[in-house]
Amino acid sequence: MSIEQNKKTALDFWAKFSVLDVDGALAHTAPDFTWWMAGKPDKFPFAGLMSKEKFLGVFAELLKLAPKGIQIEPLVMTAEGDRVAFECKSVAHTTTGRVYNNEYHFLMHFTPEGKIKQVKEYLDTMHTKEVFID
Repeated sequence: MSIEQNKKTALDFWAKFSVLDVDGALAHTAPDFTWWMAGKPDKFPFAGLMSKEKFLGVFAELLKLAPKGIQIEPLVMTAEGDRVAFECKSVAHTTTGRVYNNEYHFLMHFTPEGKIKQVKEYLDTMHTKEVFID
């Protein structure tokens, strides 16, 4: 697919993700889709490489504390070759009364057919841990 089509797919993925249209977001992913999250697994349990199934499990656990989802707002997008990079910010309101506001860099890799093969997520792991784990 073209760089412009990959950018459109990435924007649609995040738009659907932000309104909890998980099936719609996953329709943009390849069968062997993976999600990698920054951090040290011994200090941040979400860190590391996850299969689609494991990622969905982690997301389901987060939704127990933030049932209205995590709204992702893309700020800056850059694309080259099979990659689309985003700087984003988020907001979520938790059942514990905490507000989750994070900043991210997402790097998305695409298949030649235009499906998302991998997402690499760089974020403030301490903030995520404080809101969702501690």
